[in-house]
Amino acid sequence: MNDINLTMLTDFYELTMANGYFNNGMKDKIAYFDMFFRRIPDNGGFAIMAGIEQLIQYLKGLKFNDEDIDFLRAKNLFSEDFLQYLRNFRFTCDVWAVQEGTPIFPGEPIVIVRGPVIEAQFIETMVLLTINHQSLIATKANRVVRAAQGRSVMEFGSRRAHGATGAINGARAAYIGGCVGTSCTISEKEYGVPALGTMAHSWVQMFPTELDAFRAYARTYPSECTLLVDTYNVLKSGVPNAIKVFNEEVVPKGFRPKGIRIDSGDITYLSKKARKMLDDAGFEDCKIVASNSLDEFVIRDMLIHGAQVDLFGVGERLITSKSAPVFDGVYKLVAVEENSKIIPKIKVSENTAKITNPGYKSLWRFFDNETGKAIADVIAEHDEVIDGSLPYELFDPEFTWKRKTVTNFRAERLLVKIFDKGNCVYESPDIKDIQQQCKEKTDMLWDEVKRFESPHKYYVDLSLKLWTTKQRLLKENS
Repeated sequence: MNDINLTMLTDFYELTMANGYFNNGMKDKIAYFDMFFRRIPDNGGFAIMAGIEQLIQYLKGLKFNDEDIDFLRAKNLFSEDFLQYLRNFRFTCDVWAVQEGTPIFPGEPIVIVRGPVIEAQFIETMVLLTINHQSLIATKANRVVRAAQGRSVMEFGSRRAHGATGAINGARAAYIGGCVGTSCTISEKEYGVPALGTMAHSWVQMFPTELDAFRAYARTYPSECTLLVDTYNVLKSGVPNAIKVFNEEVVPKGFRPKGIRIDSGDITYLSKKARKMLDDAGFEDCKIVASNSLDEFVIRDMLIHGAQVDLFGVGERLITSKSAPVFDGVYKLVAVEENSKIIPKIKVSENTAKITNPGYKSLWRFFDNETGKAIADVIAEHDEVIDGSLPYELFDPEFTWKRKTVTNFRAERLLVKIFDKGNCVYESPDIKDIQQQCKEKTDMLWDEVKRFESPHKYYVDLSLKLWTTKQRLLKENS
């Protein structure tokens, strides 16, 4: 996948606008674009940022080859001067982004692009495609992992993913969200996400009996023996046969069985019965793995009702985020430069959710010094500095009478620079470090924000300076 030139993976109007900018003498005009999202999937309390590493790969590889130029020429829409410009195209923008694994909230600029308008506008499609997809899956995975209450979750959805990149990058995003591994082998090869798996029902069916199938597998993998026990009957044959093979093939070789997997039926009931059978046989350390159309709500209910499950394999409902399959990220012009001066721009709508926050901005997160918990986020103008040693008044940008003065806090900038004049200046952390950062930063949110139903609203406020600019532009454009 990394060898494919994705430059032409763009909405066609990016090219028609680019040609128009070029022919109107605007190719060098500096523009600022923000990526932000409007709604949290599953009506949750927060989302998880992901996809920066793939965005970097895309931006590094931007180039138009001869086939691209010939294709565009055949459309009879583009000037030859513009096509020559594309032939010599080089990405020269500055890019800032929130780091992967960070909790994010609606309205926040999670990616900022500054540069010549043709370049900054052109990359819109891939910025959104990359960040929207992986943030969606990382967010869903984080919900599923939290529902498991410390039990391991494996991503098992490759065969139901929306295409190859959906499987590969989805597995990466799921790992960032907290999964321990994936069934997608290539994701370990490409990204270091541990590949996991044992057997399918077809393995059991290929042998004369279930017992024969279990013996063959145990002899092949005595140190990593996990047996699928629901091909025929979990309690009458599956678990008894597994116990027999553990005693005859695994323990005599000096190993302990790793587990059994249940993939159908009433898993809560079956896991309780299987647990007692395993314990009575002396295999208290043998894990029980559950799979079969699981999500955070099914897992939560299973555990409430006493399911004896140690690991969960979650497939289609995770890799497609089935319950909320769209991440609502958008990419909007927020400023231009004229004579080296930044001129803020605003998009006005009768739908207040679609009114943009204008200008070149920074994003801050406030943390309480006593609890370490996140208090609120503040979107400010780029040149503002927030000093945590001084009191700061937060106010709701819509209901401005809602105000709170915070003290004894620290303010952390969330946006980091990843490209400077087209050169990558950011090294993506190791995937394990991103996963750990996700866990640590999610732990900094109050439990009320992490509820699945009716989570507490985490406030994203505007600085007074930015709010004043926004009100001025609303008045001027109303």
